[in-house]
Amino acid sequence: MPLTYYSRAATREFWSEHWGGQDVEALLRVARRSPLTALIENALPRNGRILEAGCGLGQYVILLREHGYAAVGVDWSLEALTRCRKAAPTAPVAVMELRALALRTGGVAAYVSLGVVEHDPSGPAEIVTEARRVLAPGGILVLSVPYLNGARRLFRGFLSRAQAKIRDRGGEFYQYGFTRSEVRDVLEATGFRILSDTPYDPARVLRKAIRQLVGAHGSGAETRGPTADGTDRSLIRRLARALLYTPPLLRFLGHMILFVAVKR
Repeated sequence: MPLTYYSRAATREFWSEHWGGQDVEALLRVARRSPLTALIENALPRNGRILEAGCGLGQYVILLREHGYAAVGVDWSLEALTRCRKAAPTAPVAVMELRALALRTGGVAAYVSLGVVEHDPSGPAEIVTEARRVLAPGGILVLSVPYLNGARRLFRGFLSRAQAKIRDRGGEFYQYGFTRSEVRDVLEATGFRILSDTPYDPARVLRKAIRQLVGAHGSGAETRGPTADGTDRSLIRRLARALLYTPPLLRFLGHMILFVAVKR
């Protein structure tokens, strides 16, 4: 069974408030340098419409279009999409329900979903089934969810008890966290053949500590310059990232996992 997280229910109001605290340009800057972007683009076909379902402020719709993809986005938050259009007036985005997309069957070449399906209390199957409907034969699904990595599995009992306490204090369902095999089971049961699964975004807590260690919260000059003992900060950051992105640490510490699958 997936690990259940409790907090505040991820309703339309929740997401409107969540995206209200974000900035499109800042998210674009993150996307442009994120290793996730290369994983996504390597999976996408160059021709045909690319749908991002649950696009939020639309940074990946904007970025993919900049890179020559025919990307469009849908979300249930009108406020988020309005802010996307303010930043990129020509961005093709629309409000839709992900379980019942107002799109023709077989009309898209690829379907991208980044950190979305885990917020459905009934599980991801209904949204994934609808994704399969709108994909063309042989279409590509790119899907990411919170990952029950090695560290989380090791401390799963503690995490489950902590989440139960939040629930008992009035917390509502927020999201699920999945093992690799749990996601594989859902995708295969809904008619997909899995091509790859890749953990990413390793160890948020560790990365925050590393940024503080090398002065990443200081000015740009401080970040690029040497430390007090003459060590090059940028070199430390590159070495730390290279270590964190080795396969063993990704499996043990990856925050999310990205699946690429093809419609059977």
